[in-house]
Amino acid sequence: MQMYVAKEDEIINGEATDVYFTRVKTILEKENLKDLRVRAEFHVYGLPQGYKWAVLSGVEEVLHVMKGRNVDIYSLPEGTVFYEREPIMMIEGNYYDFVEMESIVLGILRHYSSITTRAARMRIAAGNKTLLFFGIRSIHPVLAPMVDRAAYIGGVDAVSGVLSKKYNNLEPTGTMPHSLVIVFNDQKKAWLSFDKHMDPNVPRIMLVDTFWDERAEALLAAKVLGEKLQGVRLDTPRSRRGDMKRIAEEVRWALDLEGFKNVKIIVSGGLDEDDLIELREIADGFGVGTSIAFPPSVDISMDIVEVYEGGKWIPRTKRGKLPGAKKLYVCSPSEHYVVPWEEQPPQCRDGNAPEQILKKQMENGRIIAPPISLEEKRKYVIEQLKNLSL
Repeated sequence: MQMYVAKEDEIINGEATDVYFTRVKTILEKENLKDLRVRAEFHVYGLPQGYKWAVLSGVEEVLHVMKGRNVDIYSLPEGTVFYEREPIMMIEGNYYDFVEMESIVLGILRHYSSITTRAARMRIAAGNKTLLFFGIRSIHPVLAPMVDRAAYIGGVDAVSGVLSKKYNNLEPTGTMPHSLVIVFNDQKKAWLSFDKHMDPNVPRIMLVDTFWDERAEALLAAKVLGEKLQGVRLDTPRSRRGDMKRIAEEVRWALDLEGFKNVKIIVSGGLDEDDLIELREIADGFGVGTSIAFPPSVDISMDIVEVYEGGKWIPRTKRGKLPGAKKLYVCSPSEHYVVPWEEQPPQCRDGNAPEQILKKQMENGRIIAPPISLEEKRKYVIEQLKNLSL
């Protein structure tokens, strides 16, 4: 018995890849093509249905696994909003030196960006309401810190993973599970036990849908805990849910009527963007798990777009893709320009010069990009989201 997960050194060494890339490496060596220099571009030629944009993340891990390889890497800053057919990263170097890393780099970028993008969409849908992520139960536990990190970059306010304190310097947060109420077989005893044993800094938000009607349990929690109660969480199963907004409105009305206007309502349980938009006028916050942890895939691909021959770069790629290396110029989150590598961009609509944001992050295998904190990445995403819609 063991954990069937790749070790970090196996990833960095290029072992966690597809066999056809190791075959290509063998052929390049046998055909004396180890010095063939290429430019390989990363892009998305089709976003998930209903998506207008995506958010790039995972760049930090890509630079980590590529460190020491004799390549240059250009990339958008982590957390950048991008659109279809835009260059988001480019690797320049001898193809032999990084051929086996294609699957590894794509796996990092796709998984990270898919989670971060869905979290960003949820951030827009939630408006100014609290957005909590507790999706660890939806993924393999070896990925727990990574999934929390990706969601946080996308704009969630907090994560529940205990290991995020160690890996991401994020204090885990959360409420309580149904199992606590079930083992006591008594809501009142479970709530009082939670209050008795938890640190005073842990919010007193009680789950109020285990055995009884939500309104009845919410009022009971408010009367049992009094001023200590900060909120109630509604996690009603879909089989019993009916109209979730009406349930939340009923709970809000009952609490207000009994003088508990300060008690917040947190809603969780299989929520998507439409649910958040519908519920945000009545709910004070949301707990989202699977929708963010298992999002639609942002299908980033890598294609060679130029080959260095005869002392110059020759545009070359497979059909269906735009040949030649490209740069991305940005005026605003919604005004982007893609131009050939050596050409100049047009002016922005407001007359200003656009910013070229596909910048060198690695040179000859050495990371040259300045470190960016997790908080800075999250703030960067949220600032761009102010000008975007779903």
